Amino acid sequence: MISPTRLSFRTLAATLMLAAGTLTASVFAAQAQEGLTIPAPAVSEAPSNDALETAVLAGGCFWGVQGVYQHTEGVKNAVSGYAGGEKKTAIYEVVGSGMTGHAEAVKITYDPKKISYGKLLQIYFSVAHDPTQLNRQGPDRGTQYRSAIFPQNDEQAKVAKAYIAQLNEARVYKAAIVTKIEPGKEFFPAEGYHQDYLTLHPTQPYIVFNDLPKIKNLERLFPDIYRAKPALVSDAKS
Repeated sequence: MISPTRLSFRTLAATLMLAAGTLTASVFAAQAQEGLTIPAPAVSEAPSNDALETAVLAGGCFWGVQGVYQHTEGVKNAVSGYAGGEKKTAIYEVVGSGMTGHAEAVKITYDPKKISYGKLLQIYFSVAHDPTQLNRQGPDRGTQYRSAIFPQNDEQAKVAKAYIAQLNEARVYKAAIVTKIEPGKEFFPAEGYHQDYLTLHPTQPYIVFNDLPKIKNLERLFPDIYRAKPALVSDAKS
């Protein structure tokens, strides 16, 4: 069980408000991301070898983003963590200050023979988060919740840049995409109690109203690559 000092403000606030009866399920449901059907990337990466590849994406609280990719076929592992800042500040309580340069991010290890980087980005922009929200995501505020792509090579940066331009030109969203492409940034895994959080705490108010709808949207919009059993960090270690 996570100690109270390790509960984030977002989780504690949601729990207290529900207990006080000041928020209802209908209000939360209205705030939950509905998911969006968007076109696949017109520019795709070059064919790769048989080796596994990695992608690092940030889109608000990493609990939900990790959960989405853990339920995606072709993903071998998805780890919650931090990217954008230095190793010494990659600590949850410190990152929460919004002064470290870090964003809550997820490192995705995937099999390019089963799923492409472009498909991961399509899920990212349609299901995992709202790319039009600047330095926030849902109830969370601060640069640590920014929408950011951390390309692992020049090819990923090229695909991401072209896809953002494609989606903006197509006016898929009501507002412009604010997602930043931040190359050359190292990823640092988050504390153990953040890993597999969505699966381990499915009844927690924050998860129920902000993250579980993302999993439903993944199943609805991408039924061909949705996996019911998630690829958990704990399974990869066993």
